Formats: sequence, structure tokens, C-alpha cells
Amino acid sequence: MKTVQSARPRVARVMIVVACLLLVPLLAMQFDTGVNWTFFDFLVAGVLLVGTGLAYEFLASRTVNLTYRTAVAIAVGAALLLIWVNLAVGFIGDESNPANLMYLGVLAVEVGGAVITRFRAEGMAWTLFATAAAQVVVGAMALTFRLGGASTRPIEIIGTSALWALAFASAGALFLRAADGQASAYDAGRAVT
Repeated sequence: MKTVQSARPRVARVMIVVACLLLVPLLAMQFDTGVNWTFFDFLVAGVLLVGTGLAYEFLASRTVNLTYRTAVAIAVGAALLLIWVNLAVGFIGDESNPANLMYLGVLAVEVGGAVITRFRAEGMAWTLFATAAAQVVVGAMALTFRLGGASTRPIEIIGTSALWALAFASAGALFLRAADGQASAYDAGRAVT
């Protein structure tokens, strides 16, 4: 029988990992003039990393199923990187291009679907497939309407859209596999009783 781990050690673990990660740019600033993070950069990075870590801990603690936990890691990690890269350099044009705000819709599909499906494996699978589709739609809109301007080559938009769509779809496939495993375990449990 699985015991529920207290939330305190999980939160402490996230905070320690985030502090260690934030030490990297802080130390780099001491030795390399090319690394110039502001207080705001550290704040945003800290919020993103803590939020991602807590989201993973919350979702992963719901089960001991390794496939589900792996799917959560990919889904949450892809969302983090989508935000991080978009803030740093932008996908469509540069980071100041308002077309990049369309990626908030991709994240809304992921988060909204997860909440609606109550984080159940099968629902999460379809949510991540929808998230992958939303990622492709944003890329197609950027290409169709030439939202990147002259500074963005079409291959860059196609490549990044495909990469993130693949990550979200892979997480969806793993959630689907986890759902099949849960159904099999449930059926086996019913057969015994």
C-alpha cells in the first residue's frame, strides 16, 4: 500500500533544487561579463522553476505509475521550456513580437484540459494531444499570416512547432499507456474479488 508523502518534504526539495539552479547564473555573472541577469530575471526564473517543480510534485505524487510520472515530467518540462524560450528569444520574430502571445493559448489548452479531466491518465492523454494540435495551429498561423516578419525564417517556425508538438504528443502517448495500465490493474483487481 502506498503511503501519502507529506507535502513539506516535496516543497522543500523543489526549493532546494531551484536555489541550486539559480546559483548557476549567479556564479556565472561573477566570472563572465556576458551573463547579465537582473533581479527581475532571477524573479521570473524562480517563479517558473518553483511553479514547474510544484506542478510536477503535485501530479507525480498522485500515483506510483512510472509511465504516468514520465508523462508528467515531459508535459510539465515542455510547458516550462515553451515559456522560457518564448521569454528569452521568442519563437515568432523576437521576444517582443506580440504574436508570441498565441503560445499562451497552447498552455491554456494544457492546463485547462488537465483540470477538466481531473488529471486522470486518459483525459491527460487527450489533453496533451490537443495541446500538440494547438502548437501546430499556432505555427501554421504564424506561417500563413507571416507573423514573424523578415527576421524569422519559415523553417524555424516549422522546426520549433514540430519539436514542441512532438514533446506534447509523446507525453499524450505515455498518458494513454498509463491509462491502459491502470485499466488492466483495475480489471485484475476485480477478477480477484
